[in-house]
This record gives sequence, C-alpha cells and structure tokens, in this order.
Amino acid sequence: MIATESKIKVVIDTNVFISALLFGGSHLEIIRLFLKGDIEVYLSPFIVEEIASILREKFLWEEAKIEKLLQLISSKAKEVYPQVKVSIIKSKDDDNHILECCALASKVDYLISGDKRHILPLREFKGIRILSVSEFLEEYRRTAP
Repeated sequence: MIATESKIKVVIDTNVFISALLFGGSHLEIIRLFLKGDIEVYLSPFIVEEIASILREKFLWEEAKIEKLLQLISSKAKEVYPQVKVSIIKSKDDDNHILECCALASKVDYLISGDKRHILPLREFKGIRILSVSEFLEEYRRTAP
C-alpha cells in the first residue's frame, strides 16, 4: 500500500518518460503526478542523458526542444549521484544504472518501469518495489486522499 502521509519517492525509468512524451496515456499520468509535485522523483544524470539521447537519436527531436524538456525535468526532480555499481542485469548494463539510482542513491519507495524484459521481472530490489505504470497508478488511486 502506498503511504499518503508523506510524499511517495520514486524513480521513473527512462522508458516511462519516452512513452509519456510520444504516446501519452497512463505513462503521461505518471509524469503529470511528478510535475504537479504529487510524487517525489529521483533521477540520476544517466537517466536524464538517456532521455535526451533517445529523443535525439531515435526520434530526431530538435536540440532546443530537448533542452527545454530537460530543464523542466531537472527543475522538478531530485538529482542523485550513485556511488556504487550494480551488475544484476547481465544482458543490458543500462538497466543496472536505473537500479543504481533507485536503491543505492535515493532510498526510494518505488521504481516505475515499462521494461517487461529486464526490470519488471525483478519485482523488488533492495526492498524497493518495482511496479509497472498501471500497477503504480492502481495503488496510487486506491490510497490517494
């Protein structure tokens, strides 16, 4: 159950940001909670740069548009600098960076991800629940004031 007395601390995986920006839907609902300050979001420089890199290289966004987005994200998120390396996911090292931000740097309550192949199957990491977007929103709606 999500505690509503204090702000919920989460790491939002890169894929949730990208899906929200390109497709909207429930992914965008997560980002709206973040931007409104209803949830406290922790991001590492790796996640911020990965968002920029994907938008630049895969979706050909203009640099000015990417910079504006990153400024907005950075103004609302708490940036953390993981000091410890994780190597749980052997087949995709980038996903280990998400776990580093999540557990070792920010002591968050949840990791919200859309990665069905590598991250979501873990279900939990160092006491932090790993939820899909729909799972998180379901719990949030059930417990929000």
